[in-house]
Amino acid sequence: AYDIGPHGVVYQVNKWDPKQFDWTKKLADADYVGPTCQYCHMRGGHHNVQRFGTVYTSMGMSMADRGAPIWKEKRDRWASVCDDCHSPRFAKENLQALDESVKDAGLKYRETFKVAEDLLKDGV
Repeated sequence: AYDIGPHGVVYQVNKWDPKQFDWTKKLADADYVGPTCQYCHMRGGHHNVQRFGTVYTSMGMSMADRGAPIWKEKRDRWASVCDDCHSPRFAKENLQALDESVKDAGLKYRETFKVAEDLLKDGV
């Protein structure tokens, strides 16, 4: 998802340009043209990549617990990373859009699984 999103595209286009991504600098001192994986997932020097992970089932995004209060802290922490460069509204709107995408993807997955199951039952 990162590679095809706006941040990943900026990275892929500019990663070899030392003016855009100076790999000799520590992450905290770098002034990159766009965020790398490490910028968001290892923010503040944490080596726990999942701390700011966007794996939706770990953020309360499965169909059973999507948006449950237990996940509020992790979701707020995830959105706070975006606030470094974007407005708080931007992060919250994008998280809501991701919620809807996960919901839609779950429905499509179940539909596709049912088609495959029916084909298997029909001997295809």
